[in-house]
Amino acid sequence: MKHEEIGADPMKLARIALPALLAGTVAVPAFAGSIAPTVVEPVVTPVPVPVAAGRDWTGFSGGVQLGYGAFDTDGTPDDYEEAMTYGLKTYYDYDFGNWVMGGGLQYDWSDADLGAAGDLDGIMRAGLRAGYDMGNTMVYGTGGYAKAFTSGGDIDGGDSNGYFAGIGTETFLTDNWTVGTEITYNEFTDFDADDMELKNTQFNVSLNYRF
Repeated sequence: MKHEEIGADPMKLARIALPALLAGTVAVPAFAGSIAPTVVEPVVTPVPVPVAAGRDWTGFSGGVQLGYGAFDTDGTPDDYEEAMTYGLKTYYDYDFGNWVMGGGLQYDWSDADLGAAGDLDGIMRAGLRAGYDMGNTMVYGTGGYAKAFTSGGDIDGGDSNGYFAGIGTETFLTDNWTVGTEITYNEFTDFDADDMELKNTQFNVSLNYRF
């Protein structure tokens, strides 16, 4: 009898069915949301930026050099000459970080004609240098003792002690080979001939091997 009464009253049926439909509508999305897959964001690791390796200037080096010089001889006729030079050099340097200190020897052969004073056979230099380490390149100042050797001529000039001062650069080409440039001023006033003086400005390019 109750079943018949319910089926006969559409309004009563709607009041019973509507809450059930609403409850099911809410439950389905909630259940579906509970089983939805969790998205894991990928972890991006930053790529390290390579840092340029500095150069260690500590150690011995030896090289060959080619140069061009102007030779001004006071106290003799024909007192100006320009000529090519070629030579050898060796240094020991110590790298303190930003600064480099070193000392070494150079010898340049020359056939410069000094007029009445004969020929300039060569110039020897022994000195110190202090440079700034820029990584692949060192920029430096240098100075020290120098000696000039002459032969022949109407005036017996002999040899002379003197000094030199200059600036230069040295740059790594590979792990062991470097190229250098240097300009120096050299002065000699101790020749055997009275009143004879020699002033020389010289530019050298060198190729060096660093041990």
